[in-house]
Amino acid sequence: MTKAILLLLAALAFAAAPFFSPFNGFDPNLYPVPQDDPPVQPAGYAFAIWGPIYLGLIVHAGFGLWKRSSDPVWDSVRLPLTLSLVIGAPWLMVANQNPPAATAMIWGMLITALWAFFKTSDAQDRWLLQTPVAVYAGWLSAASFVAIGLMLAGYGVVSEDTAALIALALAVVFAFVIQGRTHRAPEYGATVVWALVAIMIANWGGNAAILGLAGTGIVALVFSWGRSS
Repeated sequence: MTKAILLLLAALAFAAAPFFSPFNGFDPNLYPVPQDDPPVQPAGYAFAIWGPIYLGLIVHAGFGLWKRSSDPVWDSVRLPLTLSLVIGAPWLMVANQNPPAATAMIWGMLITALWAFFKTSDAQDRWLLQTPVAVYAGWLSAASFVAIGLMLAGYGVVSEDTAALIALALAVVFAFVIQGRTHRAPEYGATVVWALVAIMIANWGGNAAILGLAGTGIVALVFSWGRSS
């Protein structure tokens, strides 16, 4: 039961973070090359997904404590998910001040979220056990590569368009591989598609290569989760 309590506390702290550290995206001027309107970044509406993510994780943790405190399948998810949320709770505060540190942290969040995701099962309580973790891991999969794209362009390694293409290509391959290993959870891929659509909208009328790559990623992921249904 201790792990179940700790997970609920971590989920509540994670969801409360925006009230203490409001975040509207990385400050463009925190990078040596200011990132005023980077093509790798999704349209602003896409970040509304954090509302369902926060709620889903709290419901997941609360139900797990209430009804599944000693269930071994639920219990196997708790340690990695708690670690991810503990890293994530101060992420907004760090992101407002230090993008490189925030990039390292979001990758820590992603790795532990995927660890938790791989431990989930659709054999019981699918919508309460698996789905919240799958959506959380899916969004982090997209966001982690967006952070890489911002770093590449923001530190002048490559141009903004090239950084976006590199980050998108890596994100699509990464998400396709993860979805291929977790056919039972198409909501993971659907969340990445949500981010890719928002990147297309943000770049509409702009770089055709970025639009084409994002569109290809959407088709690939839809095909991948379609095979799992």
